[in-house]
Amino acid sequence: MTPSFLKPTDQIRIISPSGSINPDFIDGAKNTLSSWGLQVSEGDHARSEYGRFGGTQEQRIADLQQALNDPDVKAVLCSRGGYGVAQIIDKLDFSAFEKSPKWLIGFSDITILHNAITNLGFASIHGIMAKHLTELPADSDQVVRLKEMLFGKLPTYSVSAHELNRKGISTGKLIGGNLSVLMGLRGSRFDLPYKNNILFIEDIAEKPYHVDRLMQNLHFSGALAQLSGLVVGQFSDYEEDPLMKQTVAEIIYEAVWEYDFPVCFNFPAGHVDYNLPLLLGSEMQLNVSEKMACLTF
Repeated sequence: MTPSFLKPTDQIRIISPSGSINPDFIDGAKNTLSSWGLQVSEGDHARSEYGRFGGTQEQRIADLQQALNDPDVKAVLCSRGGYGVAQIIDKLDFSAFEKSPKWLIGFSDITILHNAITNLGFASIHGIMAKHLTELPADSDQVVRLKEMLFGKLPTYSVSAHELNRKGISTGKLIGGNLSVLMGLRGSRFDLPYKNNILFIEDIAEKPYHVDRLMQNLHFSGALAQLSGLVVGQFSDYEEDPLMKQTVAEIIYEAVWEYDFPVCFNFPAGHVDYNLPLLLGSEMQLNVSEKMACLTF
């Protein structure tokens, strides 16, 4: 189910449920979102700092719960990722959200919230947060595509062919996010519904052997065998390990080689500046041909 798309004068709330953030980025994001005609509010503790966190657990729960509960809030922008949602996810009540669903925007550690919302049957947006909304030009693809998505214009993405792509056409809900965060939820009630869905993965600063370990878990557990497709985003800020005898892309490919679903490598989403928004929890078609891969929502 898709929350109602935004219209001018709708309210969007900025919160910091994970890491603490430079307040300048909140100001910058507010300027950008206001330029779209939106009313921008922020959580009481959005600018708080408690160690590495954007406030104490109680403060972060309060801001997130209030945003989920408020029927006047039509979208929630998480200011940044980092770490912290795992500490509070089981303390949240989504009953008001289910009655009055709204858009949740973010990536990285925000994957946990995406999983929770996906399991409730709603769509959410894996996309840029406050820093990029502050620093990127207003006409950049990442900013324009996020605005269009929020206001109801859904994308079709075309990505150049990759040597490890596997051809085919499939449909299913797009699920996923940050691979390491996803694996921290395995076996919990926030784990993903893999069956007949298309998995998206990305990660940052993970050693190749660790990526292999995570992919082996998905293989051994039968999660990969249930998929209808795989979209591999950007794996950034790491060094290839020659002792592995494979690149990270090859490690991922080997984990799925025995299955017959289409696979798209090098999709521009993840911990990179060119981070295009994806509609998680929404039906999409993945069409991988010899020349390109197309994602259609």
